[in-house]
Amino acid sequence: MFPAWTWVVGFWFGAAIGSFLNVVIYRMPRGISISKPKNSYCPSCDKQLTAGELIPLLSWAFQKGRCKCGKNKIGSRYFIVELITGSLFAAIWYQQFCLYPQSSFEPLYTIRAIGYMLFAAALVAAIFTDLAHYIIPDEINAFMFVVGVGMNIAFAAFGLEEAWLWGIPSSLAGGLVGIGVLWGIAFLGRILFKKDAMGHGDIKMARGIGAVLLPLGAGLSFGMAVALGAVIGGIQVAMYRNKPAADCDENEEPYEPETISSLLKCGLGYVLCMDIFGLIRPKIYEWWFGENPYSVEEFEEEPEVEHTMIPFGPYLAAGALVVMLFAPQLQVLVDLYLEKNGFK
Repeated sequence: MFPAWTWVVGFWFGAAIGSFLNVVIYRMPRGISISKPKNSYCPSCDKQLTAGELIPLLSWAFQKGRCKCGKNKIGSRYFIVELITGSLFAAIWYQQFCLYPQSSFEPLYTIRAIGYMLFAAALVAAIFTDLAHYIIPDEINAFMFVVGVGMNIAFAAFGLEEAWLWGIPSSLAGGLVGIGVLWGIAFLGRILFKKDAMGHGDIKMARGIGAVLLPLGAGLSFGMAVALGAVIGGIQVAMYRNKPAADCDENEEPYEPETISSLLKCGLGYVLCMDIFGLIRPKIYEWWFGENPYSVEEFEEEPEVEHTMIPFGPYLAAGALVVMLFAPQLQVLVDLYLEKNGFK
């Protein structure tokens, strides 16, 4: 559809989206509206940023990672988020708009390009929020699921076979698989080990991943996440094995795992999307989950955790990105495996 060089357009568009994601990553965990204040500002001195300070990548580089007041350092995360988002958008643009010969408008590739870009942006926001604060905001997880449903509606509108699976909309099938796998891990961990084995943010993220990548893609991404977690987590544990453990707070309440009844109720709520409806009508969220979705309690800028405490959300997101970008190659491997084992 487009010449190969146009990936540059995708890159700079993605970098601009990355600039917005930095606002999301900073404000959302703190309970600050992403629309008020409307203008971006330096988090250290509250100085409103000018247009020249908001150019993706270039502003940070030319200002050498500092606010124009010259005193406050702007973290490298701002540059990294813009660079990663730009690179992901460039890859998706090239893959969906340039790689395949298209003499005319092709709805499948266009729907995937738009959906995957939005999905990739949400995954980047989830990764950096979870790494910084061990939180994946409900709004981000809900957005992923809505993107998957939107793609499904577009598939159906153009009569594409990707719209249906197992007699139901494919995004719903994928979402159910995502919830089933991650919630199942949480449930088994609670039953067998009497511990919380999976965060609820991860379960909701898995629903969004399934809605976009559909059941097979979701399954592959979960396997990829486990592999990445095992390798990187093992390295991290080895690096910090000689580090002293964090001091225990004598006033800290003893650890109590989530009750099985709560886990069951939450799992059903995720299937029914009560958390998503609850973002629109908070009373629904409070009625089902017993808390306000927009409450921010005991927020810590730099939470103190054990060196070996590793959030699983970034691995889930990384696995989803790998599957999304290398789906054709992974599909070939899956087909070869199925054929070798007599399933095809």
